[in-house]
Amino acid sequence: MRHLHKGRKFGLKTGRRKAFLRILANNLVSHEHITTTEARAKEIKSLVERYVTYGKQQNLAGMKLLLKYLPKKSAYKMYHEIAPRYAKRNGGYLRVLKAIAARKSDGSKMARIEFV
Repeated sequence: MRHLHKGRKFGLKTGRRKAFLRILANNLVSHEHITTTEARAKEIKSLVERYVTYGKQQNLAGMKLLLKYLPKKSAYKMYHEIAPRYAKRNGGYLRVLKAIAARKSDGSKMARIEFV
């Protein structure tokens, strides 16, 4: 039983997994949509929604939290462009659309994650 074991491991050790998820989150913020595997999309959804919530604060603390987790360019984009769009929305900032076709090489289920 996996009680209290939250999150997927992706076959990576902790440091590499955190870096991997941050890179995915950075790509999602900078491009505003990415196509990746379904498991990866579901995993970064909660991360990026948390970042939007930090940006919605529109104060110094929120900006510093974003800079802690994202590169400067992506943090500024989140704070000044993306987060103000969702000022009146209480969560649910991202959608995961499952793709029909699987990846050719290994048959992984693919999905597109984008801002609502």
